[in-house]
Parts: sequence; structure tokens; C-alpha cells
Amino acid sequence: MATCPPYPTRPPTHPRPHPHWWQRTWVRYGALVTLLALSGLVILALVREQTGTEGFLVGLGLAVFPVPLLLAAFRWLDRVDPGPWRNLLFSFAWGACAAALIAIVANSFATRWIATATADPTGADTLGATVIAPVVEESAKAAAVLLVFLFRRRNFTGIVDGVVIAGVTATGSAFTENILYLGTAFGTDQLTGDRGIASVTAATFFVRVVLSPFAHPLFTVLTGIGFGIAALSADRRRLRRVLLPLCGLLLAMGMHALWNGSASLGEYGFFAVYGAFMVPAFGLLTWLAVWTRQRELGAVRAELPVYAVAGWLTPAEPFALGSMRARRIARQHARRHAGKPAARTVAEYEAYATSL
Repeated sequence: MATCPPYPTRPPTHPRPHPHWWQRTWVRYGALVTLLALSGLVILALVREQTGTEGFLVGLGLAVFPVPLLLAAFRWLDRVDPGPWRNLLFSFAWGACAAALIAIVANSFATRWIATATADPTGADTLGATVIAPVVEESAKAAAVLLVFLFRRRNFTGIVDGVVIAGVTATGSAFTENILYLGTAFGTDQLTGDRGIASVTAATFFVRVVLSPFAHPLFTVLTGIGFGIAALSADRRRLRRVLLPLCGLLLAMGMHALWNGSASLGEYGFFAVYGAFMVPAFGLLTWLAVWTRQRELGAVRAELPVYAVAGWLTPAEPFALGSMRARRIARQHARRHAGKPAARTVAEYEAYATSL
């Protein structure tokens, strides 16, 4: 009697198909870096052409002032569950290079076309600033938020993530725009001979860097909030996940249009819009972002005790992880007694525990 062959102890393995060349990670990263680098070179050439070399250098030196402050603010907001640096680097680079290039090219083309069609250059400039520019610029910046939302979904889990990605993207875009405006103002002063506090450069610096450095981040943050709420929605609510980011984008465009149009509302139109709309909106969104941050810490304190009961954590750890002050003390203690590598390990542990 013939004996049956023994059953296999493990399922047969089949070789995994090799991904196509365009699906490889290094190809995608290479294409993205190349796109951003080319955009940066082109935008650099365009801005330098409009401002001149000296104006470009002056604009660059002055435009950099608000950038560290804004980036530090968004990074502070993201400290509870910090996202990877590569997402922030991509967002800033997209805003400073790709979004700025799209905005300059599209706005210039649209304004020239309207001026030719209507034979009214002044009206074309006003229409371009109040209608064309908000739609183009906010759409270009929203593309960065959309890309992170789609391809880095693991790091995009709520409102804070949307605010941070949108804010960093807008910071990059405003940085490039400020170089252009400040460099152009400096060129104007060179022609007219104005110097000091009464110069166009000083006025532009005061309005764009001192008075309203948060303006562009504020607009785009509305888009980020829409994506953040969509990230909290269940997967089955697809209509809501589409409509919420779209509503945020429309609000960002409307706020941007109101801001750009304030210059045409009379002598005090800018200050009226600034005081009546921009400052309250900034205060409200700041409160919302900080409240969401505190809500995340509250979730840590409420959820992690279950893991302490299971023996994964000590009883005190959930409450320490739910306090930013306790987290900071833990990192400082590790750095003082075991060096920077230990402090980084503690920071990673805090991030993993929050994600859990």
C-alpha cells in the first residue's frame, strides 16, 4: 500500500513581484527632490530678475526674520505627538519653491490677460490681487497638505497635524513672497533716494514682517483644519472627508481675498480689516490649536492607565506622559545623567507612548 506524502508544514512561498521602477521609494523621493530643486532655481531667478542682485540679498536678509519664530511656534504646537522632520521640511520647501512659483507665474499671466482684455491695468491689478491671487496661492499651498494627507496618512491624525503642515507650508510661501516685496521696495528706494524710517522698505518690513507675519499661515491653517477634521472622520464618511477640506480651502481663499482687498477700502481699510477680522481670527485659531493640544494630553492621561493595569507601564507614567512639564523634566534628567542619546531615547519613548 502506497503511503501518502506528508502534508507540508508551511504554506508554499511565492516570490514577491518586483515593483515597477516608478514605484520604488528612491525614485519617488528623487523625483520630488528634483521637482522642488528646479522650482527653487526658477523662483530664485524670477525674484532676482525683478529685484536685482542687491535687492534680492536685502529682501532675503529681511524676510528671514519671522521664519524661525513661526517654525518654532508650529513645532511647539506639535510637541505632544511630533511628526517626522521630513514632513515639515517638505512642507516648507513646497511653500517656498513650488507654491511660490505657481503663484508668481499664474498671477502674472492672469493679471496681464485681464489687463489686455479689459484695457484697464489698474482694475486688472485689483482683480488679480483680490480674486486671482487668493485662489491660486491657497490652492498651491493646499496641494502640500493634500500630499501629506494622502501619502503620510500615519503622521496625519488630527487637527494639530493639519495646522502644523499648513502653517509650515504657508511660512515657506510667505518667506519667498517677502523676499520679492522687500527686494522690490528696496529697489524703489534706490531710485527715489529715500532712506531710513520713511522709506518704502521700512514700511513694507513693518507691515509684512512686524505687523502681520502670521497672515499667510493664518489663511492656510483654515485648510489644514479642514483636513485635520477629515482625518478624524470615519473612513465610511467619504463625502464628509472630501467636503471638509474643500470648505477649509474656500474659507482660506475668502480670508485671503479680504486681506488683499483691504488696500482698496480707503485710507484706513487695511487697519479696519486687521483689527476687525485678522486679530480676532488669529486669536480664535490660536485658542483652537492650543485647546486641541491640551485635548491630546488629556487623551494620553485617560487612555494609558489601561496599559499600566496590564503591566506595560508603571502607574505614574500615564500622568507624567500627559504633562509637557513632566516630559521636559524627564528629557533634562536623561541628558544630565546619560547624555544627549539618552534624552533622544526618552523623547522617542514619549512620542511612541502618545501614538499608542
